[in-house]
Amino acid sequence: MLPLILLIFIPLVAAVALLAMGDKHKAMIAAASITLSAAISSFIAVKALQGSGFEYTYNGGQVFGDVRLAVDPLSAWFILLMNFTVITAVFYGRSYMRAYKGMNADLNLHWIGFLVNHSAMLGIYMVHNSLAFLVVWEVMAISAFLLVIFEHWKVETLKAGINYLIQSHVSIVFLMIGFLWIAGVQGTYDFSAITAYSRQATPAAGVLLFVLFFIGFGIKAGFVPFHTWLPYAHPAAPAHISGMMSGVIIKTGIYGILRIILLENTNFLIIGSIVLLVSIISGLYGVMLAIVQHNLKKLLAYHSIENIGIIGMGIGLGVIGVGLGNPLLAFAGFAGGLLHVLNHSLFKSLLFYGSGNIYQAIHSLNIDSMGGLIKQMPRTAALFLIAALAICGLPPFNGFVSEFLIYLGLFEAIQTGQFEFTALIILSTLGLVLIGGLAILCFTKAFGIIFLGTARSEHKHIPQEADTGKLLPMYLVVALIIAIGLFPGIFIEFLRLPVQQFTGDVFVSGAHPAIISTIQNVTRATWGFLLLVAAIWYVRKWITASATTASGPTWGCGYKTSDARLQYTASSFVRNYRKLVEPMLSVTKHKTIIKGIVPEKGHSSTHVYDLLESAIIDRPIRRIKGFIGKFNFLQNGSVQFYVLYGVIFIFIIITFPLVVEAVVFLFELIKQL
Repeated sequence: MLPLILLIFIPLVAAVALLAMGDKHKAMIAAASITLSAAISSFIAVKALQGSGFEYTYNGGQVFGDVRLAVDPLSAWFILLMNFTVITAVFYGRSYMRAYKGMNADLNLHWIGFLVNHSAMLGIYMVHNSLAFLVVWEVMAISAFLLVIFEHWKVETLKAGINYLIQSHVSIVFLMIGFLWIAGVQGTYDFSAITAYSRQATPAAGVLLFVLFFIGFGIKAGFVPFHTWLPYAHPAAPAHISGMMSGVIIKTGIYGILRIILLENTNFLIIGSIVLLVSIISGLYGVMLAIVQHNLKKLLAYHSIENIGIIGMGIGLGVIGVGLGNPLLAFAGFAGGLLHVLNHSLFKSLLFYGSGNIYQAIHSLNIDSMGGLIKQMPRTAALFLIAALAICGLPPFNGFVSEFLIYLGLFEAIQTGQFEFTALIILSTLGLVLIGGLAILCFTKAFGIIFLGTARSEHKHIPQEADTGKLLPMYLVVALIIAIGLFPGIFIEFLRLPVQQFTGDVFVSGAHPAIISTIQNVTRATWGFLLLVAAIWYVRKWITASATTASGPTWGCGYKTSDARLQYTASSFVRNYRKLVEPMLSVTKHKTIIKGIVPEKGHSSTHVYDLLESAIIDRPIRRIKGFIGKFNFLQNGSVQFYVLYGVIFIFIIITFPLVVEAVVFLFELIKQL
């Protein structure tokens, strides 16, 4: 009980202190509060991962009934990874937000929103009462909205925030339908009612219930086609909020899906296939659109959709493994998906922090205007490169470990010989291969255009490396990325109890040691190769240390003058890819035709729009606006007409009961006849 009181008391005290203190101390108070809350909740989570779960029930009155708070291994895993990312975000944000001093920015609202959002996420992972869960979910949505619209003086930021808020409430509508369905049948809001209902419901009803929850949680997670809010909200928010949103806030949707899978006792093969198919589409669609983005943070946002797809593929494979009774497939799928939740929170938050360093150095996120930043920002470039290698799933970093687990699950699924799943599994394997290859193309473009070559445009100020306050949290993230790559067995061992909740002890005991042994062998071989390369480089450097080195100008290939415009742009770098996938994308081109013997300056640019957003968001909104526009004549500015509307309204109110009574009388008369 004491830890719960502290988790409520600490943010409240910090919020009061924020209102009383000056701008200089606000970030420090928020950081201290987050660190204390994270330490307490992490202690509970570690105990749960060791097998000592936490549970407490209090009386919520006639409305909520008994509200059960519990931390099991699944909750514990999400609490731990969420706390780490939120701590790095608050300390990075402490330095990042100094740029907004004296700009009339409401730092009180920002840091209080940060505290509330962290507390709400802890509540989501602890609450096991559906009505209380919806309340906490709403608090998380509103606090995240306030964090997104920090730069509310920008029209684009407000639009992105409102878009996020609306779609968050669409998510809540689907969740509410599902929870009220269960409560209406079982008479209780406790999560155990979902399990009780699924045992007595028909398979079709169970699958329909899962689909409702999957849509509700899938909107928050960013699965395609429920992703359209994400590419706008992430770029609009400050860098540390973008890192937190992509790293952990969207993972609450993944947690919700996993919790429903754990509670529902329904047809695992069907729901596993649904999750797997949606995830393949999400992963491919996300990376396809990421490649052609010009805005760095929007590029990273689409990669969040891609990685949510990879996580979903692991979950889908794990569910299918349980349905088929295949221990290796079940463990590899769930372990790969859960580990990728952690891995994505690390390298994606690191990439967003890097984008924040770049933005505050050159005040632009347009990739085509960048170039040569490695000279002024070598540390940011190195950290960005490590994160890029990790997100591409390249060894020996953490992304490789989780994706390798998912590949193991895919190969095991192919060997099961289940004909009805063979096509889906082969499609999933090809999809994961394509996702990895396209991610390498995307980050080769991003790193090359941003950091290599020379600047493609002049900046108002000379770019400078980020200060230690921003770099230190990034180093902490890199340390964990490398640790997972070095010692994958330790982190897979942490997943034993969370996975066991889905698969049972029989599944885990058979598959667990074999998978750890395979991963360890691969990572050790990779690190051995890297050490060999490093040794060869050192020996070569030692041998050539005494040799004289001559330097001179690089051969210019016949060009006497260098010009930054002769370099690749982000668009030209991926032109062949864009031409190949253009039929599947909405591409708009703007260019001027160069004419004459002495031509004037020409211009060419391409812009890609999300086809699904156009189909499921823009087109319906245009039709609704068109329909409503037909009634504009009602608002004609004439006072006489407005008085008439009032009279008509009063007439309807008076006559409506009379009409109802007349209808009832007619029905009674018909019955008598």
